[in-house]
Amino acid sequence: MDTAPPENTQQAQSVPKKRPISRGRMMLLFAVMLTTAAGNTAMQSVMPSIGTALEVNDVWISLAYSWSALLWVICAPIWARRSDRRGRKAMMALGLVGFITSMGLCGLVLWFGLKGLISALWTLLLFALFRSLYGWFGSAAPPAVQAYVASRTPRAERTQALSLIASSFGLGTVIGPALAPLMVIPGLGLVGPFAAFAVIGIVSLLALRLRLPNDEPQFAARGHAYDAPWGQSSSDRREEMRDRDPLIEEGDFAEEDALDAARKPATSGRLGWWEPRIRPWVIAGLLGGHAQAMLLGLTGFLVLDRMDLRGDPTAGAGPVGLVLMAGAIATLLAQWGVIPRLDMGPRAATLWGVAIGGAGTLALGVAGDLHALALAYAIASLGFGLFRPGYNSGASLAVTRAEQGEASGIVASITGAAFVFAPALGVFLYSISEWFAFSAVAGLCALVFVLGWGALTPDEVATQERPA
Repeated sequence: MDTAPPENTQQAQSVPKKRPISRGRMMLLFAVMLTTAAGNTAMQSVMPSIGTALEVNDVWISLAYSWSALLWVICAPIWARRSDRRGRKAMMALGLVGFITSMGLCGLVLWFGLKGLISALWTLLLFALFRSLYGWFGSAAPPAVQAYVASRTPRAERTQALSLIASSFGLGTVIGPALAPLMVIPGLGLVGPFAAFAVIGIVSLLALRLRLPNDEPQFAARGHAYDAPWGQSSSDRREEMRDRDPLIEEGDFAEEDALDAARKPATSGRLGWWEPRIRPWVIAGLLGGHAQAMLLGLTGFLVLDRMDLRGDPTAGAGPVGLVLMAGAIATLLAQWGVIPRLDMGPRAATLWGVAIGGAGTLALGVAGDLHALALAYAIASLGFGLFRPGYNSGASLAVTRAEQGEASGIVASITGAAFVFAPALGVFLYSISEWFAFSAVAGLCALVFVLGWGALTPDEVATQERPA
């Protein structure tokens, strides 16, 4: 008499069944990431000109972002863990509220400063204070978006899925610099982009509230092998999940949960930065992220100097925006074209990314005109466009589906850590010697390549659907 194989064996031998996130939901996630990215890069394209108009040293303009970045490092993991209890949608909404409030208040205080109503010192201090609202509350959105996508994507497809989400951020970095010069309008002047993107943020928040279904974390009750006698049964929980999310059906997550259980260490608590499973990806993200942040911090000032625009700050917004836009287009090319076309895994994307990023950085160091600056920055951005989704997906694949919220919080925290001091450090080294700055960025890229070559998990192992 034939007997059915044990349930766990069936699960371990089958490929996890997954349904793609609907197009409408993906568009909403795109809107969340695109809005914040476009607003931030629009701000970065005008801040060198604002600093010049206020007669503030370049380094102090870069340091004004540091407190916000430090808060991002601290708060991102906290919001990520909270999303496991409150749901992803609530944290996305909180992040947008932080972005809207920060952009509005920063624009207001900069307008006062440019009009001479307050001193440059108080303008900079208040800007840093209001910018910190983005680091405090804005850090809630990216880990929530990443966790939402990662928890609904099979392992073999996760690099491409997270690359697609990263590309929504990349698209925002194209739109921001492109629109920033158009938003420099009479009455608002250089602070026009702040006001415009605060309004766009409000529209995105309303769309998120109205169109994305309320959700509860799928894994809040999956931390124990057995239910308590008085607890909600597994079938009841699945039924409730399907009521809240019509894409979730019986068996959608069962196979992968079984595989995750085989991968997860026997003693597993809250994830930390130095958790052995994600440690190599954290190191790669920190070093490579600092290289990218240093380059981004000094590029605007480099363009002003090479184009001899220090004497006309308003005219500098256009060329700076053009160079940043070229880099953003290259980032999109990496994430929409190169990674899907070549089917790159996390290790390949990370290593190729830092190699190309380092080469582009050296080319930027010798670029002399606007065309050469845009091309060199585009090459560097192409590399970093491969690198970021590479280590993001590597960290995601290193942990179980139930740990995606915490893993995305760590990744977001790493991103924030790179912007605490690295932009100001890049500008400081640039003020001493251009080659100090460019050599430091290229050196960090080389270090990531050397360390990652031996430490990062091979792609065929990271993306496999069965435990080895």
